[in-house]
Amino acid sequence: MVSISIRHVTKKFGSTLALNDVSLDIPRGELFFLLGPSGCGKTTLLRHIAGFHTPDRGQILFDGEDVSHVPPHKRGAAMMFQSYALWPHMTVAENVAFGLEERKRPKEEIDDRVEEALELVKMDGLEQRRIQQLSGGQQQRVALARALVVRPSVLMLDEPLSNLDAKLRIEMRSEIRRICKEFGLTAIYVTHDQKEALSMADRVAILDAGKVAQVGTPMTVYRHPVSPMVASFIGETNLIEGVVKQASYRDGLWDVQTACGLLRGRPGTDWTPVAGQPVMLSIRPEALTLQSLRDTPNKFYGNIIETTYLGEQVQYEFALRDGTPLRVAEMNPDSILDPGAEEIQVMASTEDVLLLRR
Repeated sequence: MVSISIRHVTKKFGSTLALNDVSLDIPRGELFFLLGPSGCGKTTLLRHIAGFHTPDRGQILFDGEDVSHVPPHKRGAAMMFQSYALWPHMTVAENVAFGLEERKRPKEEIDDRVEEALELVKMDGLEQRRIQQLSGGQQQRVALARALVVRPSVLMLDEPLSNLDAKLRIEMRSEIRRICKEFGLTAIYVTHDQKEALSMADRVAILDAGKVAQVGTPMTVYRHPVSPMVASFIGETNLIEGVVKQASYRDGLWDVQTACGLLRGRPGTDWTPVAGQPVMLSIRPEALTLQSLRDTPNKFYGNIIETTYLGEQVQYEFALRDGTPLRVAEMNPDSILDPGAEEIQVMASTEDVLLLRR
């Protein structure tokens, strides 16, 4: 395993700026996620790390060594693609062995390492199966075994679970994390699926328009987003415009005037609001409650316009008095409120209202 440093990497394709001065540090053995909307640059950055692209400016370093112009096969890295790219005319064992055969390893060593890799991904006993005889989840495991069998210093995964059904995706999340940690791999994982990132990653980098918007642990990025873009991309959130009125009588909290009335919340750790400053308030749907809370001015009055029951939660779409839409998620509901004309009060704790700079 290696540490990876990305230093001021910039890349243009024609007139499109795909990566804009990107810098990141990924320590050895970390499962690091690149996350962001389509076209944000995450796959382009992964392909730079793999060696398929060369930066226009900046450096890619493995353990301090500049590999920016080193070809992919000399970087000691392995890539797992979204399509799996398995050979349909080969058996499972032949597919896994392909990389070792290209490296001219002895047959006995190839057999031992193929057996070890298939056992690791729980595909032992299926060595002679054809790819067409495998389920989507089994094909995904074969592709992972093929990447692992060469014993890479870095494992790169480009949306590897996107072709699987929802139940299998959840199962494979824990499997991939287990394997990465068991191997002690430095792994870089690209996805647009926030739940994958939150459930698997050691740390996450959010990319937006070719730039790094935020880096941190899943909990830090979810609980302390630095911008409305990050807050709305990682999970769901309600965004409400406002203007800072004053510091609250409670330390660390600020009063904000909004179209919904006076609300109180906390700013991020990297800045201090000032009176008169325009801000955006972020309130997660699950932070809102139909129950009464003490010592909070964060009260919203409106009508339910839509109800969605999801088993573990029920989602309510509200229209507030001023027309502001608000989404509320009630966890583990034992009853469901129907849409109607009756006005209902919703509340949020001051700790769950986050001030973001506009």
